[in-house]
Amino acid sequence: MLTKFETKSARVKGLSFHPKRPWILASLHNGVIQLWDYRMCTLIDKFDEHDGPVRGIDFHKQQPLFVSGGDDYKIKVWNYKLRRCLFTLLGHLDYIRTTFFHHEYPWILSASDDQTIRIWNWQSRTCVCVLTGHNHYVMCAQFHPSEDLVVSASLDQTVRVWDISGLRKKNLSPGAVETDVRGISGVDLFGASDAVVKHVLEGHDRGVNWAAFHPTMPLIVSGADDRQVKIWRMNESKAWELDTCRGHYNNVSCAVFHPRQELILSNSEDKSIRVWDMSKRTGVQTFRRDHDRFWVLGAHPNLNLFAAGHDSGMLVFKLERERPAYAVYGNMLYYVKDRFLRQLDFNSSKDTAVMQLRSGSKFPVFSMSYNPAENAVLLCTRATNLENSTYDLYAIPKESDSQNPDAPEGKRSSGLTAVWVARNRFAVLDRMHSLLIKNLKNEIVKKVQVPSCEEIFYAGTGSLLLRDADGVTLFDVQQKRSLATVKIAKVKYVVWSADTSHVALLAKHAIMICNRKLESLCNIHENIRVKSGAWDESGVFIYTTSNHIKYALTSGWRWRLPRLWMRGAAGSGWARLRCCRVTTRSWRCATRGPRTSTSSPSSTSSLVTWPSSAR
Repeated sequence: MLTKFETKSARVKGLSFHPKRPWILASLHNGVIQLWDYRMCTLIDKFDEHDGPVRGIDFHKQQPLFVSGGDDYKIKVWNYKLRRCLFTLLGHLDYIRTTFFHHEYPWILSASDDQTIRIWNWQSRTCVCVLTGHNHYVMCAQFHPSEDLVVSASLDQTVRVWDISGLRKKNLSPGAVETDVRGISGVDLFGASDAVVKHVLEGHDRGVNWAAFHPTMPLIVSGADDRQVKIWRMNESKAWELDTCRGHYNNVSCAVFHPRQELILSNSEDKSIRVWDMSKRTGVQTFRRDHDRFWVLGAHPNLNLFAAGHDSGMLVFKLERERPAYAVYGNMLYYVKDRFLRQLDFNSSKDTAVMQLRSGSKFPVFSMSYNPAENAVLLCTRATNLENSTYDLYAIPKESDSQNPDAPEGKRSSGLTAVWVARNRFAVLDRMHSLLIKNLKNEIVKKVQVPSCEEIFYAGTGSLLLRDADGVTLFDVQQKRSLATVKIAKVKYVVWSADTSHVALLAKHAIMICNRKLESLCNIHENIRVKSGAWDESGVFIYTTSNHIKYALTSGWRWRLPRLWMRGAAGSGWARLRCCRVTTRSWRCATRGPRTSTSSPSSTSSLVTWPSSAR
């Protein structure tokens, strides 16, 4: 699990990702609603009009709206651009547990402890249907992502599926007019109901806290106080229990399907988040907190992002690293995607699969080292338990059918990292953190005593960069001695220029640019996360942060560029490009205008600044 953002607050009871912006809403037990930018790690706004805990929260998919429901029996619809509540919907007689917008119609769905589910039209601000049938608190109710269905979970130990196609036909057909003839129950004078129970799912032994539809398959997942996560299947005529996932040892608070993988996520009052394999019905990952019970889960509709609310805040996380392992040689980019090694030609933009990788590892490839002389590649897989990490040595086929690429036999061994150090030699940092030199047959040639290190990086023929907690050391493998050391904490990536005359060391919030002898030329500090970097042919280092593209120069030359424009990351505005340069010890910025400069060791300037609407 990769934690991207974390907050400290009162207990979080509801979460909702914005479909386009890097925002998340958190509704708190103390009555406050927080709007966070999880990319910039900043609180954008907060809304405090509910009396008591706010449990339901949801962004509208297109409009600048969100809806909330709380223990004050009120449903409030807010406009986040106007930063105020637009109106309040009254009708529930007890705590409101969840509130959701319909993806297409102007409807809000609410579930309440008054044992009812209500559908509201937020344009006419009226209740258009009441779904009755549960005989205990209704803990959750959600619309189906594409069909006229609603799923609900209740402490009466049942999950119910409701058909609301009648409501759509009456209220949204051409010329239809909403009237009060049907009354509050949603039943008209001739007895036809707008919403009917289609399936009643019985199987949980205690109250059910959550139920959710699968985004594309006819499946439902539910979590209950019997500590079980159940998977249900349905068709037009019936619904039945497929299987049960057991492992939680306290009430299951929430359970959701992964939007794009065959996985289920659940969290519980046992202070854990668990990930389940849908096909095997077994747990594949467990994440625990020491003191905080989990209450709610949210999944981003488009990205591999999830959020979990607990007793003292919430966290936004990914299940696995998405950045592909890659290596660049000349005009070719080699990278791993979907169990294939692929090759991208920068000149022709031709992207082809060159070979199929062997299966057997449940973890993605973490890093790659390419040997152009032997056309061989080392692929390193980093396990959750580092001691179980492995690497594979492959010889890339000279000719391969891109439609059906070969799957050559690789040589697999244990090791944290493997890096080429010569045409027919590579170095392996083993699980004991000692250095092994191996040949092309994957046989140990010699062992080298090195200073204590956590990671190794390529540093040219016969050399390595050794990373420890406090710095990076340039190590000569042949002479078995350290040549130079620089202090920079927790380096994540090392990027060499094409001629290996310069190297950029990237940490979470810092970049150090050095020459071939590992002499520091400049230091760059960023207040937000540094993501990646690459060297331009002219010796300019271009790098990205969470919301900017910037560049740094190693010389003291003065640069001026005309104004350029490029599309912002969110696609919602145009951003001005500015240029900056780095001297050995200071930054200088230049824009079109008077030839003036500023010098400040902590100030940086962006090559691209995203528009405010994209932040």
